[in-house]
Amino acid sequence: MLVWKKGIAVLAAGPTKVTPDNRIRLVDGYNLEISNVQTQDAGDYACQIATLQPIEIIHTVEILVPPRIDFVSSDGTRRGAMEVKKGSAVTLECRASGNPVPTITWTRRNNLLPSGEKTVKGTSITIEQANRHQAGVYQCTASNGVGEPVTQNITLNILYAPEIEVERGWVHSGEGNEAQLACIVHAEPPAEVLWYRDTMRLDTTERRIMESRGSRHTLIIRKVQASDFSNYTCMADNQIGKTRQRLELSGRPNPAIFVSDPRGKYRDMYNISWNVNSYTPIEEFKLSFRKLPVSSPQALPGHQQPPSPQQQLQPPPNNRRQSRRDNDTYSFTIYGHPGIRSDWNDVILSPIPSGKPTQKMTYLIRGLEPSSQYEARVEAKNRFGWSRSSDSFTFSTTGIENSLYEPSPEPEVLAEPEVRDLGMTAYNSMASSICTVVPLLFTALVAVTWS
Repeated sequence: MLVWKKGIAVLAAGPTKVTPDNRIRLVDGYNLEISNVQTQDAGDYACQIATLQPIEIIHTVEILVPPRIDFVSSDGTRRGAMEVKKGSAVTLECRASGNPVPTITWTRRNNLLPSGEKTVKGTSITIEQANRHQAGVYQCTASNGVGEPVTQNITLNILYAPEIEVERGWVHSGEGNEAQLACIVHAEPPAEVLWYRDTMRLDTTERRIMESRGSRHTLIIRKVQASDFSNYTCMADNQIGKTRQRLELSGRPNPAIFVSDPRGKYRDMYNISWNVNSYTPIEEFKLSFRKLPVSSPQALPGHQQPPSPQQQLQPPPNNRRQSRRDNDTYSFTIYGHPGIRSDWNDVILSPIPSGKPTQKMTYLIRGLEPSSQYEARVEAKNRFGWSRSSDSFTFSTTGIENSLYEPSPEPEVLAEPEVRDLGMTAYNSMASSICTVVPLLFTALVAVTWS
């Protein structure tokens, strides 16, 4: 008698099927067939012949099961959604079943994971201090090589007070023009954005429009008037908190931008040029320049040179050269001490109005030292006031071995500029005293070009 058993349950005896399961039947007399296999069908099956010494064969059946995600983290409101406050710790968990045991892989839609990696394996990931940059859709994928991998999304929302970035904290405009003040506001939940001029809340008018496109909030002022030049504030408020950022709308000129070649063509003078954008005509320029220390690291021409501490050194025996009059202009030379920055030399220049927003200026500085580097900066003034000082500009003169002049177009001589504060301070280490050298006269040729 041949008997089929699973555990202690008898499935068939001889030609007779004993189990009531319709999925099981005998085939060709002795073979057992199971159709529509289920996970519970896994196990050991014994084919046994009943004799005094039973003879049997054991068949082990393993059922391969595609992966299935059974659980993902949620906050109880809906499956696969989490909300936490900024700064909180949060753990995202994903559990799956299948045979073999599935592997869980984490990714983030259209972004990297907080760890900076594209993928991470494991049943969970933890964010210690959540911030708005870590919000998004996290995806856990379960795979075990059987069938297709399955994926479940977890949407993580970080609740935080508004965070504001300004596109430009200082906005230049002119009367009759249009000005735009923009704030980029990030907040969860979304914030209400209000605009103020000084302490007065602003409403929409015919000249004043407030726009919101995504996170960008813009205050548009049409046909700007002089009274519009003021300090403005964009304030964002949501359930978590309130934030504000300050902007300034100004009619003052933009900072000057130097356009001349940092490497000069002459050994004792330099032709310096700059541009300034201003909707209102420029009334005057203030050019400041000084010689850089000899012992300082070589500055790259055209780049800002950081200040170095002054050192008390003995001045050279001949500290200056006598000024001289030449064709109704002045020239000067200052011999600085190694390691000591020369005092700033200021020149006030009156431009010729160009009638265009961009004012160009060229100025020829005479009486410089060969093979030396100088630092310059410029401020511009219109009827609304002085601009911020430009970035420092470094230029150099050629060496003594080069010719004094190289061919170049001579700038037009317009007028003798005003001379201010051309003194130089020397430091005496023996007496620990400071002596001021008599101001030195200089010559300047001014060229004004306009576009």
